[in-house]
Amino acid sequence: MTDADLHFYFDPVCPFAWMTSRWVHQVMAQRDYRVDWRFISLRLINADVDYDTQFPPEYEAGHTAGLRLLRMAARTRAEHGREAIGPLYTALGGMVFDVAPPADEAELVEHRARVGTAAHVRPLLEGLGLPLDLADALDDEALDAEVAAETEEALALTGRDVGTPIIQFEPPRGLAFFGPVISQLPSDEDAVRLWDNVISLAGFPGFAELKRSLRELPQLRALGVEPDQAGVTEEWHQGSRRLPR
Repeated sequence: MTDADLHFYFDPVCPFAWMTSRWVHQVMAQRDYRVDWRFISLRLINADVDYDTQFPPEYEAGHTAGLRLLRMAARTRAEHGREAIGPLYTALGGMVFDVAPPADEAELVEHRARVGTAAHVRPLLEGLGLPLDLADALDDEALDAEVAAETEEALALTGRDVGTPIIQFEPPRGLAFFGPVISQLPSDEDAVRLWDNVISLAGFPGFAELKRSLRELPQLRALGVEPDQAGVTEEWHQGSRRLPR
């Protein structure tokens, strides 16, 4: 897509990328914006990181599941066009995040193990009217080169000390930033107000960063945070929750 107003780089297992994407959809419904949904892999960003010492125990499997889903997205884009990625990401995010929180630890483990598997994505593909054999791409490591190239494309726009999402405004020459990171969806009116403020910052020459690493857990059903609740505040780095030192 060469005429997009926005390039949005996402990893489908990142809850903050998902929240920001829902905000972007709120804005798209009120403004005439076109978005090109692109790929960035947390697993590839952290390829040289020791997961055992740097992350909570579930992160390596979660980031790997994200890479597997991006392989399928890459195959989908190649065979069905860039316009297929927005609906696919919406369906993937719903599958991961818009579900009831696990009732117990065993159910949580089962849910995490299913993400990024053929059994998990085939009903989603069927619902989108896409061929079920796209699930074969989950295991196709040859697609990693394409995902890696797009990940590097995103990092070249912002620098490497970032997470997901990365958004480029008015591509190909517009500025790009990590975020905005939000834990709660604004009202439709506030969604546009937030958008206008972010656009103003992105358009200011020399503006580089406005950041805090303390974040509320996002208001997502899968995380057990209801829309009228504030999630627990945690310390994050490069888009990932770090183990306390």
